[in-house]
Amino acid sequence: MAQRRQSEGGEVSLFPFLSILACLIGALVFMIVVLVMAQMGKAEGRDPEEIRRSQDYIKLKKEIEERKELDVVLKEKLAVLEELKKQVQEKEQQFIKLRKLLTTSKDIQDANLKISQQLQKELDDLLTEIEGLKFQQVESKKTIAELMAEIKKRHVPEDKKIPPVVVQPSGSGMPEDTKVFFVEAGAGALKILGAWGEEYRLSAAPEVVVADAKFNYFLAEIAKNPKSLILFLVRDDGAGAFNNGAGRAESDYSIRVGKLPIPGRGVLDLALFEKFRGTIPPPPPPAPADPAAPGATPPATPGATPPPATK
Repeated sequence: MAQRRQSEGGEVSLFPFLSILACLIGALVFMIVVLVMAQMGKAEGRDPEEIRRSQDYIKLKKEIEERKELDVVLKEKLAVLEELKKQVQEKEQQFIKLRKLLTTSKDIQDANLKISQQLQKELDDLLTEIEGLKFQQVESKKTIAELMAEIKKRHVPEDKKIPPVVVQPSGSGMPEDTKVFFVEAGAGALKILGAWGEEYRLSAAPEVVVADAKFNYFLAEIAKNPKSLILFLVRDDGAGAFNNGAGRAESDYSIRVGKLPIPGRGVLDLALFEKFRGTIPPPPPPAPADPAAPGATPPATPGATPPPATK
């Protein structure tokens, strides 16, 4: 028999280490397999009802997001709807008003027609007065320029002043209760002498005589007293001015007028008429000018509306 070779020296055995490593690896593999199988069993064993609820939750969440978007759109649509409702209500109110106007009785319609015709007539009269005032502005500027030239031409030194013209009553006198108002006529112009404490000058052109607010106020106030008299003091060149002014007073206001020729160019002295002179309140202040009508007429005095110009 063969004999085992005797060991020649000390040997190291690796069996214990390898066996321990193999056991450890096997234990780890076993644990991994067990865990994997447990997870697979858990996944495969989920309740169908739980799965359905999960799916429903996902769907509901998606619907909630969609409804939020729809809610924003719906609010916008509601705002538009409210605006449309408001417009419909306004249209209904307008329709009701129009229907009432259409169903108004014939008497009211006739009254409205008369009112509209009266307003149209007043508008035409105002436009006529405005045209007259515009013409008056032009004529006044022209007259002022002519008068300034005339004043310069007729300027008299202080030591050679023309003596005043004393106006004396003519005829057999007049009743004590007569109120006399003086208007000077000359050089294409009329001048109201102190009727309300100051003098007022205006052009004697027919358009101006008809439209001038202060002159018509002057005539309307005098017409209230039948015993009043307007005495026109007519200068050498004042025949045309007298005809226009006196014609307006007589024909449109039925005022008594008188005529007294005045010779020369001296200042008028009315001292002899002092006890007969009448006065009236100052004319009302003019209304604010309308930008569309620079020559707008001031409002008429209450109770003293001048009659329309005769044609």
